Amino acid sequence: MFRQFLFFAIFIGCILAIPQNAGAYLDPGTGSFIIQILIASFATAIFSIKIFWQKIKDKKIFSFLFRTDQNDEKEK
Repeated sequence: MFRQFLFFAIFIGCILAIPQNAGAYLDPGTGSFIIQILIASFATAIFSIKIFWQKIKDKKIFSFLFRTDQNDEKEK
């Protein structure tokens, strides 16, 4: 049974590995759609960071970025 499954899996893998003509093309609208997706993803990431910035700052994960010298605080 296992040998039959293995043969079938190898057979299907070989069929899928053979390149075939897709008969499709990418029109100019596709490029602008991809650019639109990239811009929307970037804007979403920036907006999410902006909303959760205080939570990120309070977690002390990036405490080395927000560190202040103790001497500077004493002088004030």
